[in-house]
Parts: sequence; structure tokens; C-alpha cells
Amino acid sequence: MNTQTPPIAPVYNSTHDELILVVPRTSFDGIDSWYGLIPVSDTDYAELIETNKQFLPRSVMETDPTYKQIIPYLVYTHNGKYFLMQRQSKASETRLQSKYSLGIGGHIRQEDIQGVDIATWARREFEEEVVFNGSYTIEPLGLLNDDTNDVGKVHIGFVFLLHGDSADITVQEELKSGALLTLDECKILYSSMETWSQIIVDYLEKKK
Repeated sequence: MNTQTPPIAPVYNSTHDELILVVPRTSFDGIDSWYGLIPVSDTDYAELIETNKQFLPRSVMETDPTYKQIIPYLVYTHNGKYFLMQRQSKASETRLQSKYSLGIGGHIRQEDIQGVDIATWARREFEEEVVFNGSYTIEPLGLLNDDTNDVGKVHIGFVFLLHGDSADITVQEELKSGALLTLDECKILYSSMETWSQIIVDYLEKKK
């Protein structure tokens, strides 16, 4: 983590724009040469957010690479399989429409993180995005960065692996479909995945 002086917050003029959690790009050491998943503890997650957090308009942040939007990226696994989803062709993030994803989650608003620890925050994100009947434990994996495309340049992923005891999991409205697949089955769809999911597949393959 870095404690450099953050950039001056952009000026905006809308009372309707969603304010989302971001941190200045300079909060991350060596980010200009950092690609992939770096193991970081959940304590470090919390410290980084608390020290550097700002809540700024999403419409501005989507094209401002001096900030990183904080995205929880929750990967569900059960019995050696991973929950792979496909985004809707009309998904709100147009740059990810129809892409396959291993990551459950979304942007964080100010009210989402007040008075909760990281595990509670991750659990709530998961339960908002899917319908799930069962129980699970949460394993923090680390921070994921990919500046090779326009989406990655303005986002950073806080990655969690959710170990569940049930195959009873389905997608909600922002997603088109979802299924539990082995890692080898996921790899068949690798070229159609969003880049963050490709990074996770590579990480899980090495870990295996």
C-alpha cells in the first residue's frame, strides 16, 4: 500500500449519479507494472479502504484511471467445481456484455460498508447477486489488477473464494445463466471470459 497524496477529486454536477467506493490509483505500490492476482490478507483490504476511501460519481469514475473502483470478486466453489456465469447482452457494464464470469459482485456504495467487516461485506454482495441454498466459508485470495483494457484500468478486484456445501445456486437478473463447472470445463470457455476471470482460471490452475 502507498500513502502518496491522492489526486484532486473531480467536480461533478448531478444529484442523481450513484456514488461508489474508489481509492486513488496511487494507493497501490507498483500498480503501473502490476498485472494479475496478488495475495493480500483481509486485514490489509480493510486498512487500504479505510485509509484511502472516497465516494465519487460512477459516471465520472468509469473514464478516470487516476482512481480505482473497488469491486468485490466472489468466486463460488463446490465439490471441485466453480460457478461460471454469463452476463446479459444488455448488462449495465456494456464493455462486459455477454462475457462469461467467475466473479460475483459489484460496485460498493457508502451505505454498503458502514459498520461491517470484510467477511460480512463479501457475504452480502454474494447473497444480493445469486440465489443460494446452503452454507459457505470465505477465503480471501487477494487483489486483482489488469490495466490491459479500458475496464481494468478503472477497477480493482478484491477476490474471495467461497467454499460452499451445496450445488443449489442460480443467477439473478443482471446475469443470463450460471452453472457449476470443473476447471477444465471452464477453460473451454476461456476465450469468451472477461479478463479478470481468465486471470482467476490461471491462478486456480497453478494453485491446483
